[in-house]
Amino acid sequence: MKTSIKDFLINHGAQRPVSFHMPGHKGSDFYKENGYGEFLNNIMDCDITEIPGADNLFQAEDIILETMEKYRKLYETRKSYLLVNGSSGGILASILTAVSKGGKLVMARNCHKSAFNALSLGDITPVYAFPETVEGYGILGKVSPEEIARCFDENPEAEAVILPSPNYYGICSDIKAIAEEVHKRGKILIVDQAHGAHLKFFDEEGFPKAAEELGADLVINSIHKTLGSFTQTAVLNVCSDAVDLATLEDKLQVVESSSPSYPLMATLDINADIMLEKGKELMNNWAENIKWFYEAAETIEGLVLMRRPELDPTKLNIDMSAYGFDGNQLEEYFMEKGIFIELVAGNVVMCMTGIGNKRCDFECLIDALKELASAHKKVETSKTEQPQALTKRLQWKGVPSKKELISINDAAGRVCAMSIIPYPPGIPIACPGEVLDEEVLEYVKKRKLAQEKVIGMTGNFEIYVGRE
Repeated sequence: MKTSIKDFLINHGAQRPVSFHMPGHKGSDFYKENGYGEFLNNIMDCDITEIPGADNLFQAEDIILETMEKYRKLYETRKSYLLVNGSSGGILASILTAVSKGGKLVMARNCHKSAFNALSLGDITPVYAFPETVEGYGILGKVSPEEIARCFDENPEAEAVILPSPNYYGICSDIKAIAEEVHKRGKILIVDQAHGAHLKFFDEEGFPKAAEELGADLVINSIHKTLGSFTQTAVLNVCSDAVDLATLEDKLQVVESSSPSYPLMATLDINADIMLEKGKELMNNWAENIKWFYEAAETIEGLVLMRRPELDPTKLNIDMSAYGFDGNQLEEYFMEKGIFIELVAGNVVMCMTGIGNKRCDFECLIDALKELASAHKKVETSKTEQPQALTKRLQWKGVPSKKELISINDAAGRVCAMSIIPYPPGIPIACPGEVLDEEVLEYVKKRKLAQEKVIGMTGNFEIYVGRE
C-alpha cells in the first residue's frame, strides 16, 4: 500500500528535518516560540465559515478588515488585500484589473505561470520583455528598464507591465527605474514580489529595497514563502491611486474561492501580529544568520556562492561542482544529512531561507558542506552553463485559436498552444504563440524521462499545439 498524504507528512515532520525550502515559518517551533502554540492546538476548531462575527473576505468590515489594516501599516500602502490562493490569485486579479479585455500586457518572459494563465482569461496579448542571462550560470536574471522601454516603443498601446522581482533565484530588477519608465507613459506597473515579502523589513545594507518603496502600483507578496503564515497565503498591496479598487475587488472575487479558509486567514493575522510586535528583532536575527553563513562559507575551499549586487542574499545559491557534485547530486547528499532544499538548477542548489530558520539550521548546512569538501577530492571542472533551451528566444507566431494534442516527437515547428512549464521553478520554457524547436522539445523530454515535473505535457509525452 502506498503511503498516504497524512502519513508522509507526519513521518517527514518526525525526522525534524532542516528546511531550506518554503514555507518561511519552517515548522511549529516558530508559532510556539512566539506565543501562538494555542492556535496550533485548536486549529481544527478554527475551521469555520462566514458565521455572524466572522466577517467576509470579499466585503471586509470587521476582523478581516482589521488584519488588512495591519498589512497596510506594515507595508505602508494605500490598501492591502488578503489572498488565500497564494500569489497566483493576486497576479491574476492585478492583470485583469490593469489590462482591458483583448488588450496588451508587457510581461517578463520569466513570469510565473499564473501570469500566463491571466492572458487566456482576459484574451490578452503578451509583449515579452526578455530578462538578461546571468553569466556563468545560464539562468534568467533581471529585466532592464531599457528592455521595458523597447517593448513600449514597439507596442505603445500596451496598458501595463508585470515582472517578477526577486525572481526564483533572488535576483531583483531595478524597480525604481522601471517604474519611472512605466509611469512617464501613463501605464501601470505590477510587481510579482512573491519571493520578496520580507524585503520591506530589512534595514541592513546588502538587502534590496521592496517594490512598495520603489514606485510599483501593485505588488503581490507570498507571505508564506519567507515569512510566518501557512502555505497558500499572500497579500496584494495597492501602492498608488492609478489602480481602480472597485475593479480590483471584483476581479479578486472572480479568481478566489467563495469559501476562503479561516485557518489560513488566521495565520496571516498571526504573522502580521508577530511582525508588528517582534519583527525588528526577528529580522535582525535573520540578517545576522545570513551574514554568518556567508562568512563561514568563505572558509570552504571550492565552494562557490552566487554573489551579485542585485541578489537577495536570503537565497543561498550554492555550487559544489569543484568536488564533482552537480545540483542533483548535491541535493541528494543534503537529504542524506536531513537537509531539504528548494530548487536545483544545473550545478546550483538554491536554499531558500526564511524567518523561521535558526542559527543551528545554518550550522547544519555549513557542517554538511565542510564534510563534503573534506571527504572528496577536488576535480578539474569548467563552469557548466544551464542548457540554452532554458533561456532561448523562440519565434513568435501568435496564440492559436484552436489546438490539438500531438506527440512531442512531431511538435518541432508547430506553434505552442499551452504553456510547457518545468516545475520548479514554474516558469514556462515555451508559451502559447511561440514556435517550438528541437532543442526545447528535447530538453523537456529529458526532464520528463528523469521523472521530473513538466506541466503541459501528458504522461504519454503529448503536448498541445495550434491546429493546422
